[in-house]
Amino acid sequence: MKISKIIELLDATVLCGEDKIENEVHSACGSDMMSDVLAYVKEQAVLLTGLVNLQVVRTAEMMDMKCIVIVRGKKPGNEVVELCRESGIVMLSTEERMYVACGRLYENGLRGGGVKENE
Repeated sequence: MKISKIIELLDATVLCGEDKIENEVHSACGSDMMSDVLAYVKEQAVLLTGLVNLQVVRTAEMMDMKCIVIVRGKKPGNEVVELCRESGIVMLSTEERMYVACGRLYENGLRGGGVKENE
């Protein structure tokens, strides 16, 4: 799925990475616990979260994610958006709640990847 399709499905606003919205992504995960993302997530390209701090971007960097979707209408500060821009990660914001956003993406073909084997 192209990131531009995610924008359409979630009626999302692009906060940074406008030049990368035609990139393809093949999996996603939703979590507000970055420790769980680090411990259990494998091969995800999109992170959906309600957190708006620097740790979200750092986690996405470590996991080689291509896109962060901030849910529940939250808006990250300029420092967070700038770090995301510097990291080459697309950041989106949607008014949708995480459950609905994840469901809508899943319903339209974006699946979760595997989890780390030490689960």
